Amino acid sequence: MKRKAMPCIGLMLGLVLSGAVTGAWAQQAGMRRSELQRHASSLPGHDVVQVRVELDPGHGVPKHTHPGDEIVYILEGTVEYQVEGKPPVMLTAGQAATIPAGAVHAARNAGSGVAAALATYVVETGKPLMTPVR
Repeated sequence: MKRKAMPCIGLMLGLVLSGAVTGAWAQQAGMRRSELQRHASSLPGHDVVQVRVELDPGHGVPKHTHPGDEIVYILEGTVEYQVEGKPPVMLTAGQAATIPAGAVHAARNAGSGVAAALATYVVETGKPLMTPVR
């Protein structure tokens, strides 16, 4: 059993150390994040990062920002996005949205099953992938 637990612990530690998940977000119940790839962008000083995000029913991602654009594609379920200063947007499987760099936003699973999204970020190199907003 220890052999199975170690890769999970290593993955979470890697995400925390890489800045993909910070602080309390690393242990947030009802949300799972898996970094799929990260590489230098052709845009100088930026990285491209792809993350699969899964949200259990009723759970979400609290207000936060990114140091670059976020392009989100819903793989399954229904996710409500709230970008500060704009009306909420409900996205279902097969729909996509772009959230501009620095925009304060939050997301929550508005459906009855697990929701999954592919989030692609074009962010400044060396900055945390996301920063919580209080």
